[in-house]
Amino acid sequence: MVYVCSTCRRAGDDDCEPRPGALLAHATAAAAQGTEITVRQVRCLANCSRGPSAAIRCNGSWTYVFGGLDLDCAAALVEGARLLAGAADGVMPWRGRPTPLKRGLIARVPPLDFAEIDAVENVA
Repeated sequence: MVYVCSTCRRAGDDDCEPRPGALLAHATAAAAQGTEITVRQVRCLANCSRGPSAAIRCNGSWTYVFGGLDLDCAAALVEGARLLAGAADGVMPWRGRPTPLKRGLIARVPPLDFAEIDAVENVA
């Protein structure tokens, strides 16, 4: 699943419609046609200083948030979703990851059922 922020714009961009994020969402949906990848628009990913932004997630996998994207990154987002879906360990492989998804990585968030390390105890 690819989520693309439809309200994103770059710093200094005019407040125009459609916004660059919405254009990226449509381009990503077009790039995903004929694949198993679903693309959805979301109103904000709270990464406004490095927009346009998108997130890639898969059940049981880490979620990845990317920023500084543009229209040319649509195919990279689809490829990233494909890589993540095929990762047995739930981690998008670095090798083979498209360049925009290497340089634009903002965060990697563990799955909800993540239990690699024991919970932190309150030491108060």
